[in-house]
Amino acid sequence: MSVRVSLLTEADIPGAVTAIQQAFAEDPYNNWVFDKSTHVNISSPHQFDPQRNAVSLGIRCRWGMRNGIFHVAKGEGSDEVLGVACWLRPQRADHRPSWYDWVEDWRLWLSQVGMNLYYGRGGLNVKRYYIWKKAQAEAQSSVWTDPQGYYFLNIMVVLPKAQHRGIGRLMMKAVTDRADVEGRKCYLESSRDVPNMHIYGRWGFQFAKELECDDNGTGIKLFAMIREPNAGPQTK
Repeated sequence: MSVRVSLLTEADIPGAVTAIQQAFAEDPYNNWVFDKSTHVNISSPHQFDPQRNAVSLGIRCRWGMRNGIFHVAKGEGSDEVLGVACWLRPQRADHRPSWYDWVEDWRLWLSQVGMNLYYGRGGLNVKRYYIWKKAQAEAQSSVWTDPQGYYFLNIMVVLPKAQHRGIGRLMMKAVTDRADVEGRKCYLESSRDVPNMHIYGRWGFQFAKELECDDNGTGIKLFAMIREPNAGPQTK
């Protein structure tokens, strides 16, 4: 069955959320930043809440539709979401936030505050979240040296049952082809070195920097990668 890649719509959001939750169920970063221990009562505000997480992802999807490049992959003649990719558009080094940027930041913040008031934190370890944000900011300030800015691959997932069908490649090319025409670099952060770095290397990405996130000895590593314009497969 052939696969088509299209922009995310409101009708696609439930399927996109399901795909993201399935893909990140055992993700190292996800397991580090959320409390998924089984000995805590499911009603506890300190344990991971899948329903709250789905609402949070829905908010992010809608923000991404307005401000990023949010694609879904579906089989021809089917509405089932098989893959999801979200990119943040490049911003020049001299970019100054507009009124639109300001409004969108507040809109996102208010949506998240409302969600937290209704659902609680849903197991999110706020301390670890900010440890990650600090490590991310330091990594990006170190490797983002191109004043044109970078296409930032924020999410890339394919349902397990749909893998090995070239869906990831199709979603990747939807933006890297544009980046090549514009002469811009691409950037991503992977929570796994194996096998993710090899997979992304096939699409032209190279390792750039390691992000260390440590919370008093309990930590994870993420791997920043950069793709040069028109880069071919990387073998190292």
